[in-house]
Amino acid sequence: MPKSERATFFCLAPETNPEHFSSRIVFFSIVRYAFRVGQTLQFRLSNYLRTFFTAVVILTVLALTRVNGATFTASLDRDTISLGETATLSLTFQDGQPKNIPPLDVSGLRFVQTGNQTGFNLVNGSMSSTVTITYSITAQRTGEFEIPPLSADVNGQRLTSQPLKLTVEKPHTATDAEIDSGKEIAFAKLTLPKKDIYVGETILADMQLYYRQDAQLTQQPQVTGVAVDGFTVGKIAGGNQFLTQIGNTVYKVIPAKVALTASKTGFVHVGPATINLVLSLPSNRRSDVFDPFGMLTREEKQIPVSTKTLEAKSRPLPSENVPANFNGAVGSYSMTVNAGPTNVTVGDPITVRVQIAGRGAFDDVKLPDQSNWNNFKIFSPTQKTEFSDQLDLQGTKTFEEIVTPENADVHNLPEFSFSFFNPDDGKYHTLTQPPEQLIVRAGGATPLPALAATKNSSSENQTPQDILPIKNDLGTLEQISAGRESREPLISSPIFLGVQSLPVLAFLGALIWRKRADNLANNPRLRRKIAVRQLIQIGIGDLKKYASENNSEQFFATLFRLLQEQLGERLDCPASSITENVIEENSKLRGAPENLCADLRELFQLCNQARYAPVRGTAELNSVADKFEMVIHGLQEVNA
Repeated sequence: MPKSERATFFCLAPETNPEHFSSRIVFFSIVRYAFRVGQTLQFRLSNYLRTFFTAVVILTVLALTRVNGATFTASLDRDTISLGETATLSLTFQDGQPKNIPPLDVSGLRFVQTGNQTGFNLVNGSMSSTVTITYSITAQRTGEFEIPPLSADVNGQRLTSQPLKLTVEKPHTATDAEIDSGKEIAFAKLTLPKKDIYVGETILADMQLYYRQDAQLTQQPQVTGVAVDGFTVGKIAGGNQFLTQIGNTVYKVIPAKVALTASKTGFVHVGPATINLVLSLPSNRRSDVFDPFGMLTREEKQIPVSTKTLEAKSRPLPSENVPANFNGAVGSYSMTVNAGPTNVTVGDPITVRVQIAGRGAFDDVKLPDQSNWNNFKIFSPTQKTEFSDQLDLQGTKTFEEIVTPENADVHNLPEFSFSFFNPDDGKYHTLTQPPEQLIVRAGGATPLPALAATKNSSSENQTPQDILPIKNDLGTLEQISAGRESREPLISSPIFLGVQSLPVLAFLGALIWRKRADNLANNPRLRRKIAVRQLIQIGIGDLKKYASENNSEQFFATLFRLLQEQLGERLDCPASSITENVIEENSKLRGAPENLCADLRELFQLCNQARYAPVRGTAELNSVADKFEMVIHGLQEVNA
């Protein structure tokens, strides 16, 4: 084909199907003639008309591409990967536009859509279109996975792809001998600051990523998984990169800190942690005369690395000398209490502000006990936590609540006391704020202000005038004639009777409301159930909002908190102590349906992975929100 007759956005290939040869020759002749006309007119028409003419030609070509039937195929760029690597799934639609994207849901695999491309091919006069949708696949565990056949509607047809198999192998963990030899391209290390810890204690594990100095990072390293048993993984914060030499090789080192909180007693484990690296390395090919050593020619390589598994011993908190108001806070804290105003009348609000600052797991820090606050009406407190570090371990938690004195016999605010366990010295500590003096006045009627006399007042002997003089003559009595309508007595008026019944109905309503309030006051589990259901309703709305904003970090933080609150209410235990292990350890959940427990495990795993592998894609977040809503309905039916 002459160069002038070749369209620049088409790809040529040999004809392999002679059945449509004659029709394709006619079609190609039409297209070639159209482009020749376009070339003739390109100097005579304006830019607007040339654009319009080109659009008409492209639309005509697209309309005539229905020579062959539509096809749908699914393919993997590779069928074997290591844990931490990513594979690419391509869904290819030939000669058709899919109306719906097939759902992808395989247990143990996470799919994230990465691209959507459209292309055109011209093969000996036959035009075909191709739509390719790509997904990145990240495995959450090792094993063999099967991607089932996928179905999609294309041009009114229901097309199905073939099943695919993906094998995920355990990543290579470099031994000490391999690391010391300096021959490794990249490797990772994980160390614990101590091996003897308390349950509820948070420690900072050191994670270091090494890669050769001659390698270049083409993407930010991605932590694809941190396996834990008995730990809860918190945030991961990176540090400043530095250089080190091992053997004869110089490595670049990226340090990071990982917050780990012991969630059970006994032996606990962390690792392996898997990290995916994409490095640009000098090529071994030396075909270029200007680059005989391959230093200028580079190739990109995906290298998964993993750390060893570490073990520690988690001890229970001491059972001796436990303060009466200890509520599970582990760390090192200080407390400040402020209240005001202190000169009030009975029923006036007093704002009590309690600030607890320090280092530890702030989720376990709760408002100090106030069971001895008699003669005060206490309203629900608000709380706010402000962190001063990247790992959310140091900061200040502020509680604010409104209290009102109920009588004038109150002379001070009771003392505050807050207890915590400090793992550094292995002892319980109690912080105490002494009582604060109050001045409480009894409420009473306010005297009316006296009117000041005017200068031109009347004389002392003058008789004061009434506002309205008494009428001595009441007038002539008149009898109602027969022609006038007599008024109906009020006692027989429905409106009058209805108005008189309003106080009775109001009293009954107040009585019912008071009975319900007393029932709630004496039933803390019912109060918690109502509060958690309201929180879940609000939280589902927040999840959908974060999903529409593609804010995966806030989405999974809210999802994890809602799971803790709902499970804590059902199992009658503190929400902050809820982890994935409760599914296996609690007898109530062991009797729950197996599909409900499986969905719970999957949601917890997604929350843990989102801390080090952010999820992208609004569609995936919406599917997680829908699954959470279904799981919540199932949990609410579990007998508490």
